[in-house]
Amino acid sequence: MRVEPYKIEVPQASIEDLQNRLRRTRWADDFGNADWRYGVEQSWLKELVSYWADGFDWRAQEAAMNAWPHFIVEIDGIKIHFLHAPGKGPNPKPLLLTHGWPWTFWDFQALIGPLTDPAAHGGEAADSFDVVIPCLPGFGFSTPFDTPDVNIPRISELWLKLMRDALGYQRFGAAGGDWGALVTTQLGHAYPEHLTGVLTTLVAFPGLDITAPATFASDEEWMPVRAAQARPTISSHIAVHSHDPQTLAYALVDSPVGTAAWLWERRRAWSDCNGDVFSVFDRDTLCTLASIYWLTGAIGSSLRIYYEHFKAGYGLPLTHNRAKVIEVPTAFLVFPKDVAFVPRAVAAAATDLRLWRVMASGGHFGPAEKPHETVAALREFFGTLCQEGRQEE
Repeated sequence: MRVEPYKIEVPQASIEDLQNRLRRTRWADDFGNADWRYGVEQSWLKELVSYWADGFDWRAQEAAMNAWPHFIVEIDGIKIHFLHAPGKGPNPKPLLLTHGWPWTFWDFQALIGPLTDPAAHGGEAADSFDVVIPCLPGFGFSTPFDTPDVNIPRISELWLKLMRDALGYQRFGAAGGDWGALVTTQLGHAYPEHLTGVLTTLVAFPGLDITAPATFASDEEWMPVRAAQARPTISSHIAVHSHDPQTLAYALVDSPVGTAAWLWERRRAWSDCNGDVFSVFDRDTLCTLASIYWLTGAIGSSLRIYYEHFKAGYGLPLTHNRAKVIEVPTAFLVFPKDVAFVPRAVAAAATDLRLWRVMASGGHFGPAEKPHETVAALREFFGTLCQEGRQEE
């Protein structure tokens, strides 16, 4: 297994092709849609697409990404791109961060500096981490991708091989959101001997059926209300991604505006922005998101994870039937504008729950929306585990 350095260098011809396609967009008519009731409103989209074509600087974003070390490795015939930033403290803790959809690895960008070099960001040097951020198979720079049946258990196995075999970490912490939450908790479930702990920004774990009735505590009654509010915004993409993703892929791969609209609508609907997505994500962030999906051709292959997951129904199969589904220390950060929720009692019964924190604000993209709060929780949770380990020694 050979790990090779990698530099993100999109050919200039690809950037110019993107710009030309954006300028030649054939726009769908839009009417009676000032409130976005039918989907992305045209004038909003036109303004941002115009900036993407003529104001956005991909090379500046590329340079920011390349300020960190990147690598490529092939594991079981699958190309995996990952960022690997070493910590600057006395004994950095290895930490694997996994993104979801419509995320990219770069949604963790604001966490990298504070986690790797906390002393330079108002923290203690002892809180440093070696940060590893892979692109999910078929996402971003983990392309081209041509392997079917790559589901959550398979990805967790790939991540174990990445951390243990390619990078030499026999034990490591893991964190993630969206699909990254499922991958992270699957790691804690299936490979407890290699995990120091797991933290996710979406409450999800193997064996959990989110469609099953649940009883929420009195201080959690807002959760099913928010979930019901969000349900119409998540049903459309789940339906098509999980049943016939390839059909949609042809349209999105051919149209950068189609790709952007599909991604940006979710950013607006699932973030804590009260309908103004620019209050959370600036134009460069949104254009970088769309550019990564478009320039790598990943939008089509990124949809496949839904089919692979949902073809067997809701919930991940269990690899053991012990009392706790996740036996390693577990933490959940609950953001109030997320899209799905689980009662704390359910999570506590299934995991070794050490930290349950309802955040003051933030949505489905918690680490990108609230990086400072996420960093603080990661330091607190994994720092406590390290202290426990030293006491046991």
